Amino acid sequence: MKQSIRDRLDRLLDRLGELDRELGEADTARDMNRFRELARERAEIEPITILIRDLRQAEADCATARELLEDPEMRELGEAELSEGQRRCSELEDALQCALLPRDPNDGRNLFLEIRAGTGGEEAALFAADLLRLYTRHAERQRWKVEIISASESDLGGYREVITRIMGAGAWSRLKFESGGHRVQRIPATETQGRIHTSACTVAVMPEADELEALQLNPAELRIDTFRASGAGGQHINKTDSAVRVTHLPTGLVVECQAERSQHSNKARAMAVLAARLNDARAREQQARDAATRRGLIGSGDRSERIRTYNFPQGRVTDHRINLTLYRLDAVMDGELDEIIDALTLEHQSEQLAALAEEA
Repeated sequence: MKQSIRDRLDRLLDRLGELDRELGEADTARDMNRFRELARERAEIEPITILIRDLRQAEADCATARELLEDPEMRELGEAELSEGQRRCSELEDALQCALLPRDPNDGRNLFLEIRAGTGGEEAALFAADLLRLYTRHAERQRWKVEIISASESDLGGYREVITRIMGAGAWSRLKFESGGHRVQRIPATETQGRIHTSACTVAVMPEADELEALQLNPAELRIDTFRASGAGGQHINKTDSAVRVTHLPTGLVVECQAERSQHSNKARAMAVLAARLNDARAREQQARDAATRRGLIGSGDRSERIRTYNFPQGRVTDHRINLTLYRLDAVMDGELDEIIDALTLEHQSEQLAALAEEA
């Protein structure tokens, strides 16, 4: 481990001592906001300081074992203890470097997931429906909640566009690498000559903005229209202007919502989606300016970037960013994404570790 990283670890130990002192002061106890802030910081760094102390103990054990090597009668014991100590040091160093990686501030958030049919007409719309089912099934496996915010259905039961809100612990941290172009190769149901077609959909995964961010949208930059919702819903939905369309005038972004019977509820949902889209657009602009960040996000994050291919005739799915191919397409389409997500997360951490080593 580089000395610069060890210096950072020393500073963390010092900071823990400072936090303990501040948290024990009467003035801090009287300021609950300050107390919560300090307690949150302590909770974040305490696990790292435990690893630091464990590493120092393991290094001390190695030093003791080396002393035993000098005694012929204790040499065998010393070799065994040194081997075990070195193994333990290596494990702790790896754990510490992972613990020092920058945290994604959005990891604790819910998300909006948008799926849009691209090249391929009705077949692309049907594939969009398949992707919706894939993510819904995966969410069920994780015990997350899924809400349909808006949907534009195609003639054959697919989706030209569908927006969902996914809520649950770890939702963003697990699905944040799903943004990009998803391509399908298969024989469409509408194909009469048995030819394989290639179609595509675009997936966008955006962290949900908190209420404060959503409320900070400038009303002067918004145009809000109401209209009658279409589709199923009975007399109420056909006779009431409950659907809402929000247009962000500076960017031209448009969000429609008609999932709820209440105009107020539809407006609130549309505003939440708009806030998430604007924040996502700002984040992608920053990524475009920062090449290192772009590498750290496994690909450019560009919505047009092809990230994955689902080949039905061969029963395989390939993630092009990490050259991962799995011959278990049926399971993946049924929501079993963990193997892909784990591989993407590991690659992301590897890139972060490389960047950390360069900085050090």
